[in-house]
Amino acid sequence: MAMATLPPRQAATPTGRRVDLSAAWWSSPRWAEEKKRIKAELAALEAGITPRKRLRAVVRTLARHGLLHLLQDRKAVKELAGTGPGSPQDQRLRQIGRRVRLAFQELGPTFIKLGQVLVTRQELLPEPITMELAQLLDQVPPMPFPYMAVVLDDELPDGLQTLAWIDPDPIGSASLAQVYRAQLRDGRPCAVKVVRPLVDKLFQTDIANIAKLARRLQKLLPPPMAASSDLPGVIRDYYSSVASELDMRIEARNTKEGRAIVEEFGTLAVPEVYLATRRVLVTEYIDGWNIKDFPVDFFTFEERFERMIDLAHLYIKEFLDGRYHADPHGSNLMVCRHTRKVYVIDWGMVGRMDALHTEAIFRHLLHIRLNQAEDAAEVMLDVFEPTPYTDTGRLKDQLRSLYIQYVDTEQAGSHNWGHLLVEEIRIAMENHCRIPAGLSLWAKGWSAAEGTARWLCPEITYHTVVESADVQILRRLLARRFNYRANAAWIAEASELVATLPRRLNKILERAAWNDFKLPVEGRLSEQATRNLNRMVNRATLGLVSGSFFLGSALLAALGSGALDRIPGLAAVTTTALWGSLGAGVYTVWRVLRSNKA
Repeated sequence: MAMATLPPRQAATPTGRRVDLSAAWWSSPRWAEEKKRIKAELAALEAGITPRKRLRAVVRTLARHGLLHLLQDRKAVKELAGTGPGSPQDQRLRQIGRRVRLAFQELGPTFIKLGQVLVTRQELLPEPITMELAQLLDQVPPMPFPYMAVVLDDELPDGLQTLAWIDPDPIGSASLAQVYRAQLRDGRPCAVKVVRPLVDKLFQTDIANIAKLARRLQKLLPPPMAASSDLPGVIRDYYSSVASELDMRIEARNTKEGRAIVEEFGTLAVPEVYLATRRVLVTEYIDGWNIKDFPVDFFTFEERFERMIDLAHLYIKEFLDGRYHADPHGSNLMVCRHTRKVYVIDWGMVGRMDALHTEAIFRHLLHIRLNQAEDAAEVMLDVFEPTPYTDTGRLKDQLRSLYIQYVDTEQAGSHNWGHLLVEEIRIAMENHCRIPAGLSLWAKGWSAAEGTARWLCPEITYHTVVESADVQILRRLLARRFNYRANAAWIAEASELVATLPRRLNKILERAAWNDFKLPVEGRLSEQATRNLNRMVNRATLGLVSGSFFLGSALLAALGSGALDRIPGLAAVTTTALWGSLGAGVYTVWRVLRSNKA
């Protein structure tokens, strides 16, 4: 995009130059003409964002980076299983991961965010590929300020006059939005988050093409992997999470809910929301450092420990409720230089998961700390869903062997709890189990929370901090189990059983007296087995039909040309049937051989 004209530079501030939005330039005809020109330019770009054009761009980019064969060759998809670190296959997967990363960077915001989501789904992709995708940074070159000013002028209630001034150099520039430091007309300093122009149209267009590619890739997966993986479901989760990040009103609601949650913690806070529209979010500005950059002597050990305890208990409280900040890494935690509180910012990605699953995860963590590997494995079998290809005995044995390594570990080592959850998901996928929706994002959030605690106070293990919340965990679990509303269905069913028991018992005795017991049994094949059986029947039928036509046409040809000439057109029909049946037979053999290789 061409750089639009800016008014003359204003007085410098500690963060750089600032634009005085009360200046006459922003209400003059010159700005009106500039705004009209920018809108016309954006409209022209938007007209070029169509599903067909974007699909062609995606295919060209994948082909240029040597990735198109992954959507066409079943054998290539099968090889993505990997072997081990340092192996030739491992090196090849690293090359594929690098190509995917470069292709996603070239394809823009939608694919950059997709790559970041795939990093959290380490059960779907081999580690060499996810390590490459982890390098997909969400920091991208900022869009020139006048284009963002157009969005602000259209979205804010009083246009640009809502703000007194704004720093045109963003303090954060991501693939979906940019964040600026500004000041409201009433004098309150604020942070202004603005969704980039056209990114919502680009996202809506790209997601439809990604869904098509995911359905095609799902069909190429081997049956055991296809039974435990749901690529279209991953895309649906991705769609819902990114769609919420594009609507600043959703992030504003999440932020307000976060403020209510942290009220009980004296060392934590969440920025106040001043204003929210669909594409603009105005919040309180936090003057300070992110949690990895604050001065070493700013907090004493006791103060760091207190904040670590509060952060850990905040995350545990959220996780137990099944709702959690899905990205609590260091860049989203700000230390205010004035209040000395830790502010949890950027509530655009908030995950949700079944509360019963989170309950099971915490119970299995407590079992592991007590060296009760068998009980921990039994609990996790309530989380992972076995498929017909799952060997439950092998799965439990691998989980027990894993848990022994985490009985008494330090958070500084490789055997921390964030790593544990990732390993559990990997083992479950290797044993062809289905993973609950949201579990991978939950694991990412848990791992990031543990990493933050490790950075803030490495002297204390995260395991010890979690154990300090045992009473809180137990209280919430019991409150959920013995909650009347949660057990209303159970109470109703139990009362119905008691009330109808005499009648049901009488019917059983009557049938026993007449010797009229029946046990209906219905056997059903799995969806994959049904498809395989239909494919076999279709090929057998095609082979039988082609063989019959070939035999019939061969017999007619054996009668000689004289017999064929007596019936007009019979010679042409015989020749067509002969070659057609021969072609159908060759095609059937080719399909059988291809299936055996796959």
